[in-house]
Amino acid sequence: MKTIKSLFATRLYHAQLSGIDKAELQASCITISDDDEAGQNWCEEHGYPGYTSYASLTDLPWRFPIFKDLVGVIDQHVAAFAKDVHFDLGDKKLVLEDIWINILPEGGIHTGHIHPHSVISGTTYVAMPPGTSAIKFEDPRLPFMMAAPARAKDAPQDLQQFIYIAPAVGDILLWESWLRHEVPMNMVEEERISVSFNYKWE
Repeated sequence: MKTIKSLFATRLYHAQLSGIDKAELQASCITISDDDEAGQNWCEEHGYPGYTSYASLTDLPWRFPIFKDLVGVIDQHVAAFAKDVHFDLGDKKLVLEDIWINILPEGGIHTGHIHPHSVISGTTYVAMPPGTSAIKFEDPRLPFMMAAPARAKDAPQDLQQFIYIAPAVGDILLWESWLRHEVPMNMVEEERISVSFNYKWE
């Protein structure tokens, strides 16, 4: 008799937002990017393609009611995800650490990274033109696989080393913040717009 088990699961939460005016959210993201000179300067100084508010605006929910509403909805999804992964939060809770806008034009890319010091990270999708970049997740064990051969192209998804998820407008994705991810180059003319966020445990 033999048994084969899957151990140390990596969970990815994928749902559709409700109760958010998607058109208002998109318009707000564009207005903010047009008005945020500090963010524009940071992007230019650091060679960042497109626009991000990550280094310039830390109070989007205070400035714009649509972002306050968005955080209220995200809070519910984060709580559901925390329950799914069986976090023992004790007398602390998961709270929003930061939230920011990403606008990727044609040729824009977000290279592979993790979100240190956070517990749960995620993104909700505001504008996803046909053919724009999916988000790519990397098997966290990859650096330790040493001489292991590549996986077959038809391997089950939970055994693949890279997973591409192509979300739709209004989708939300959540993952544990140590999971390495990236956005390959946007190959279409239209802008890819998303709102990303981190939650911390305190």
